[in-house]
Amino acid sequence: MSKFNWARAGRAMGLAAALGATGALCAQTVPDQPNTASALDIPENLQIFGKVDPNVRKPTAIVNDTVITGTDVDQRAALLIAANNLKLSAEDRDRLRLQVLRNLIDETLQIQEAKTAQVTITQSEIDQSYARIARGFGRTPAQMSTYLREAGSSDRSLRRQIEGELAWQRFLQRRVEPLVNVGEEEVKGILDRLQASKGTEEYHLKEIYLSATPDRAEQVYANARRMIEQIQKGEAPFEYLARQYSESSTRAVGGDLDWVRLNTLPESLSAAAQQMQVGQIAGPVETPGGMSILYLVDKRQVLTSDSRDARLQLKQLTIRFPAGTTQAQATTRAAAFAKATQAINGCGEVNRVAGTIDAEVVDSDAVVVRDLPPALQEILLKLQIGQATPPFGSPEQGVRSLVLCGREDPQNGGLPNPEQVQAQMEQARVNLRAQQMLRDLRRDAIVEYR
Repeated sequence: MSKFNWARAGRAMGLAAALGATGALCAQTVPDQPNTASALDIPENLQIFGKVDPNVRKPTAIVNDTVITGTDVDQRAALLIAANNLKLSAEDRDRLRLQVLRNLIDETLQIQEAKTAQVTITQSEIDQSYARIARGFGRTPAQMSTYLREAGSSDRSLRRQIEGELAWQRFLQRRVEPLVNVGEEEVKGILDRLQASKGTEEYHLKEIYLSATPDRAEQVYANARRMIEQIQKGEAPFEYLARQYSESSTRAVGGDLDWVRLNTLPESLSAAAQQMQVGQIAGPVETPGGMSILYLVDKRQVLTSDSRDARLQLKQLTIRFPAGTTQAQATTRAAAFAKATQAINGCGEVNRVAGTIDAEVVDSDAVVVRDLPPALQEILLKLQIGQATPPFGSPEQGVRSLVLCGREDPQNGGLPNPEQVQAQMEQARVNLRAQQMLRDLRRDAIVEYR
């Protein structure tokens, strides 16, 4: 199967919404599991024998003879906390550890299943991925290892995660992708629906769904408000909270509903989304059976060109602050950085200016405007070629400025080609089959908690 960036291929084309009618994943604002307790014939006046709390477990386990230690859990949790800059209470840390243990069990099952198919991930492949992740953090591999140790994690923990992801991906390529087929009539149906819905508004939403019975409504509302405050204060990303607390099946993807049309949502969510601006959070919104927190990632019109679909050529300048830098020193250096970047007259001057202020330079040749944070989108769309954005960032992660070197404006919106539609439909089915396989692996595994 050809590789393609589907997050971008679907821009202004409404592919996700059209796929919703073909059996692919679509918007869901209901609990992950239906209530099937009635089929178990459980008595109403039951008696519990013994004191057992399944949520209180020591964070170690043996999964089909593979040991997951407390250190494994602690280091992976520390990696998540550092990568997401989380500020967690003691209760939230305990909840995170339980979630990490579940993730490590899944990861172990995936690696084990891949090995049964003779899938082998070489040390060289892991090293390459590790170096790429380090670059994303603005560090060399050696600096990344030091950073992880200082955060309470280790390069071993990150390398194990890399191995799991690569092994599972390669296993799916060998055992699942060859068995997935999409017919020409299915593709034609998608293209026909896209053409018929041209100009329709779509919303890219993320959701945290919390079930709430009447007697728990007040408590659930308070919990939802606390989550919103955490997000707004930058204490925890929306995606992290969705994975930890959401009771919808979309929690596995950080609450991402993907591109949806409002008529596919409950009326209360549809009304809330209509009033939102890109980047805004709304809630708690009452929904059938509970409450939801919404985040509007983006919005668009099907098959209609949008200036935010423009592709930009950018140069990024970054200054970093060594440990021990005082607030006064950081402020002085940031002010000098702002003065130097605003005086840039064209991309040809970037490297020279960077040398005078000890800044790093990174080139990006195909950045889609709508992939950037909303605040930067508005700034970049107003810049002329050769101009720089105001500085942004933080002393911890570095202060940056983007210089606009070129812009390719979008063409009039048109239908995607059949090969693109077919590939996305196939990938959706592969993902669904992967979820089913992992569910079966969990069911058949022998897991001993310690």
